[in-house]
Amino acid sequence: MTVAILLLACLVLAAAVGVLGMALRTLGDRVRALEASAVRSPGLVTGAGAPSSTSEAVPAPAPTVSEPALEEYVITRLGSEPESEPVPMVEPRLFADLVLRESVVKAAALAYGVRRGLAPANRNRIWFEMRREVKRARKERKAEEREAIREWRARQRAAVQEESAA
Repeated sequence: MTVAILLLACLVLAAAVGVLGMALRTLGDRVRALEASAVRSPGLVTGAGAPSSTSEAVPAPAPTVSEPALEEYVITRLGSEPESEPVPMVEPRLFADLVLRESVVKAAALAYGVRRGLAPANRNRIWFEMRREVKRARKERKAEEREAIREWRARQRAAVQEESAA
């Protein structure tokens, strides 16, 4: 049973890795196509300074700084000055290697957890604890039932004594 579950999990993970590989290949093709189109049309603006398709051509308001102390707390320079150095590109093969390696580590961790969770010692411990909890709950219900019967009988006796006194 455990072997079948692990085999099924491996098959699902292998399919996921295949789908990720195909998506990565498609993404690489798109990146190459965009790079080729950027080479053909050098006037193309990319990056953070590029206008979006939903924005209108509205000039940005001129920055007004009333207090010079505010500039100390700026945590980003996005849009304030052009980047002097290009962003390092990760080689597609290295990116695929990193993605697949992370997926394999996650799959191995999942398989280890499932195997450990379904181990006979763990199942026996869970069964024992469940049985102990069921016994405790049963005893508690019986005690509550006995207490309720005692109270009901006491009310019955009090009602009979009131009738006989009247």
